Order: sequence, then C-alpha cells, then structure tokens
Amino acid sequence: MSTLRLEDLKQYSDVLRTRQGDAINVRFIEPRDTEELQHYFRSLSTRSRYNRFFGALSELPKGLLSEFLDVGARERFTVVATKMVGGFETIVAEARYAFHVETSTLEFGLSVDDRWQGHGIATALLKNLECRAAALGAEHIFGDTLRSNQTMISLARKSGFAFVNHPDDWKLVRFDKEIHVAPKDIPCASWRLAALSSQADRPSASA
Repeated sequence: MSTLRLEDLKQYSDVLRTRQGDAINVRFIEPRDTEELQHYFRSLSTRSRYNRFFGALSELPKGLLSEFLDVGARERFTVVATKMVGGFETIVAEARYAFHVETSTLEFGLSVDDRWQGHGIATALLKNLECRAAALGAEHIFGDTLRSNQTMISLARKSGFAFVNHPDDWKLVRFDKEIHVAPKDIPCASWRLAALSSQADRPSASA
C-alpha cells in the first residue's frame, strides 16, 4: 500500500495556470464525470487518441472506462484538468498514473484536448504529477510513448527526463526521471502538506 490513503487524497485538488494565466483545476475523476470523460476522448483527434492509447480507439471501451473511474484501485489514479468554458466545467486534459510500490516508481500517461494544446497545460500537468509522485514516496517517475510522438518526446526532454529503449516494444520509447525531493521541499503546496501529514502519521523508527 502507498503511504497516502485514498480518503486523504480525495481532499486534494490543484489549480494550475496556462501560459496565458488561465486557471486549470486538477482533481480526481468522479462518477459524475463519466459522460464528460467519454465526450473528451471522442473529441480528441485520431492522432491524439492513437498517441494516448497506442492504438485506434474512438472512445474508452467499457472495461477501460471502469478502470479510469475506479480511483485508488491497485494504486492507480485518474485526474482530470478542467476549465470553465461557456459556464460549464469542461475537461481539457487528463492523466492516469500508477504507483508501483515494489519498485518505488510512478508510471503515467496523459493527454490534452487538441483545442488546448500549445497553452502549457501538459507542462504544468507533468510538473504536478512529479509532485504527486514525490508525495507517494516514488523514487522515479516514468512514461512510455510512441517513437513518432515528437510532441510528448519534446515535453519530456524539456522537463528533464532521460530516454531509454522500451523493454518490450521497439515502437515505444521510455522516459524516466529520478526524484530528488524531500517531503518538505515538494513544490506543490497541497502535495507537500499531504506528504508531511503522511510522514507525521507514520510510526517512528524507535516506536
């Protein structure tokens, strides 16, 4: 199990900023988001969906949709980045991440609505995922992408990730970043507090 409980995690949401200064709210997916999430994926371009899932999907299959909505199951989490558009909360990006306790690593994948690409949302979301990884106690954060996905490769490179060959699929490349941050130094305020709270609740070594 991770050092942070799901009931603790649910209270945390983060406000990110686009390059233009617009507020983007990042929170865990909820059952009420089911239709909006499907609409989000259906609205992605064919290329964006292919890059996200490494295959041709027009929407989330029922089983995968259920996994996206089951936050915390097997240390897997889904977050949505939302923005008020025309008076409605609209999903403009999403990310799914998994904490692998046995290797102290956090694996992730993300996508951004084609209409909102180029606004710095992916960069801000990736930085937020690094905070979440640190709060969970991960020592590395990594992702996989298609070798043809130059947008994701460029984002990872600019964010300080190193690249290695994928262990199982030659069409993919893996990018990995070591996490060198103590709980008190986590740059995202909400996740710094989460990590410090978890640390305080942990039995001391002398107990």
